[in-house]
Amino acid sequence: MSEFRCGMAAVIGRPNVGKSTLINAIVGRKVSIVTAKPQTTRHRILAVHTTAASQVIFVDTPGLHRNAGKAMNRLMNRTAANALADADVVLFVSDATRWTAEDDDVLRRLRKVRSPVVAVLNKIDRVQPKEKLLDTIALMSARYDFAEIIPVSALERDNLEALLAVLPAFLPESPPLFPEDMHTDRSREFHIAETIREKLTLMLHQELPYGLTVQVERLLEEDQGITINAVIWVERDSQKGIVVGKGGAMLKRVGRAARLELREQLACPVHLELWVKVRSNWADREEDLMRLGFEAP
Repeated sequence: MSEFRCGMAAVIGRPNVGKSTLINAIVGRKVSIVTAKPQTTRHRILAVHTTAASQVIFVDTPGLHRNAGKAMNRLMNRTAANALADADVVLFVSDATRWTAEDDDVLRRLRKVRSPVVAVLNKIDRVQPKEKLLDTIALMSARYDFAEIIPVSALERDNLEALLAVLPAFLPESPPLFPEDMHTDRSREFHIAETIREKLTLMLHQELPYGLTVQVERLLEEDQGITINAVIWVERDSQKGIVVGKGGAMLKRVGRAARLELREQLACPVHLELWVKVRSNWADREEDLMRLGFEAP
């Protein structure tokens, strides 16, 4: 009888290649927020996939940034680098439709990694004609000595079984680290804050999403549902006006969208109260980042 296998799979790639979408598809629920904008994922999030024979602990990481100008970007890069150092296997996710200079940057980092690297070619549903995928795989094979190259579509959940089938072989023999019904290591407060930030990112079309964060200050559970008080932190007074909107319209839109999703996630009525506050240049001061829930790598 084969031994149970358990270990860490770091999911690495440039921003906006679909890392969080891939992880959500694998575990069958939303553990990481998803938008079309880079820098959506800011934290290290564990997502756990357990079968009768193995437990793969996926580490969703921030995208690696070329221009790490602010303290938040440098912290995100260190978080991703630490995930690489701890991984039993690395999943290098790239977009099957295009290769960029940022992909080259990530690949240079991977050349220093001792763990086996599996190339995950995502977004194959967008490759037209389909015959081009063979050329893309051949190009990928020439770039690096990957342990495996697996084409997938995270959005369409296509070929995920092939990816999951190869990963246990790279993990050590070990009992599971998490209960089999556990899907993520993050708290409910974290997911509530991230859901609100996701709606802000989707609805605000300027650069502002990168200058705001969300902090849950109070969570009150009662028989009739859950009351959530949360603060949206911005860096400047001008940004506060954009988030609130004319007559409070934007804040109401964001609050309604977040409340509807949270009601579905938490399976109970949700009363959500949002405030917008200014903390100057919070994204460029590590002490503020720690205070607002970011983790020191």
